[in-house]
Amino acid sequence: MARGLLSWAWLKKPYYIQARFSYLRMKYLFFSWLAVFVSSWVVYVQYSSYTELCRGHKCKDTICDKYRKGVIDGSACSSLCDKGTLYLGKCLSAKPNNQVYTSVWGDLEGVIKCQMEVVLRYDLGAEMEPRKEVVLFDKPTRGTSMEKFKEMVLSHLKAKVGEQPNLQDLATLVLSVADSNKDGHISLPEAKSAWALLQLNEFLLMVILQDKQHTPKLLGFCGDLYVMEKVPYTSLYGISVPWLMELWIPSGVRRSMDQWFTPSWPRKAKISIGLLEFVEDVFHGTFGNFLMCDVSTGTFGYNDKHDLKMVDMRKVVPEATFKDAMRDRRCGADEDCVYGADCRTSCDLDKRRCSPEAIRPNLAKACHTLKDYLLRGAPSEIRDELEKQLYSCLALKGSAEQIEMEHSLILNNLKTLLWKKISHTKDS
Repeated sequence: MARGLLSWAWLKKPYYIQARFSYLRMKYLFFSWLAVFVSSWVVYVQYSSYTELCRGHKCKDTICDKYRKGVIDGSACSSLCDKGTLYLGKCLSAKPNNQVYTSVWGDLEGVIKCQMEVVLRYDLGAEMEPRKEVVLFDKPTRGTSMEKFKEMVLSHLKAKVGEQPNLQDLATLVLSVADSNKDGHISLPEAKSAWALLQLNEFLLMVILQDKQHTPKLLGFCGDLYVMEKVPYTSLYGISVPWLMELWIPSGVRRSMDQWFTPSWPRKAKISIGLLEFVEDVFHGTFGNFLMCDVSTGTFGYNDKHDLKMVDMRKVVPEATFKDAMRDRRCGADEDCVYGADCRTSCDLDKRRCSPEAIRPNLAKACHTLKDYLLRGAPSEIRDELEKQLYSCLALKGSAEQIEMEHSLILNNLKTLLWKKISHTKDS
């Protein structure tokens, strides 16, 4: 009897082992399949997003079609469409309606920006930039005289930057850029390109600030596609990681990584001085004031000498345009009176309208971006004073005109403190 039971146990054991092995194999196959499915889904979503975001070649085809039909012209048209010496590189687009690519133009490295979407009017409520009109490049029309075109440009600039005593000088500046072949004459295709570009904040700002150190140079244009100077480092700090890794990095860990991968403190100080100088450039500038409505770290970069360069100026808007748009905006709370990430006004609950005055000046917003950037690794002998000045800067409220003296004092004190500390180093 005992012998029979022992035999039965030996027979039963292999069956148990086999069943357990089958279970483990099924479990392994299930999780393997699940991992493949999730990975495939992530790749598909990312690829779909990429194809939606990166439509630069479609934009190029549209521009070149208009150029070959004689509708538009510009300094970059021949190289882009005929000679093939200007071509699109890596896609940098963050939104489908604004195509951004690295570019190579002969020996020059640049960035190409091209608009994709149609809107009917200039509207700060939805997007910062008006795009192409209902009929692409339909203004000015054939038969428009040069004098009439100048009037169109002057009227448009007045609507954008407000009544300025030297508005005629700005119009002359724009017309000189429009004459792309510098023959002293603006053809109808050149005028159509210039008119389309004038609708864009960034283009206008590059024209206005073309002699300023922190503004990328305009290299050329064709229609409303334009080529600007490439900025080697396109964020104040951080490190680029493959998108697949980006998905799995917790936001807190990502912020810590960004803070670790920064230039040395003297170089950060030099970059910060550049941002403060840019704030000066757009405050009480030659052709009016501009508001910085996105002061995130990705809108600024720097070159190999650690001079600050603007990477994205699309949300640096004329104050006059901002005020007009806010006056017309209906609201039920202060949250309704926001443009971009950083331009806010208050809601007048009696009138149900947004007030036109921005709550915080550009300098306070710049200091918010620079606070952690500068305080991390700051020399001990200036850290307390630096922190004190940064917090005084953050406390600024109201428009820059209302607090002009305090604004200027804080800005100059910050620049002086930073410059004294680095002026004797090679980084200066």
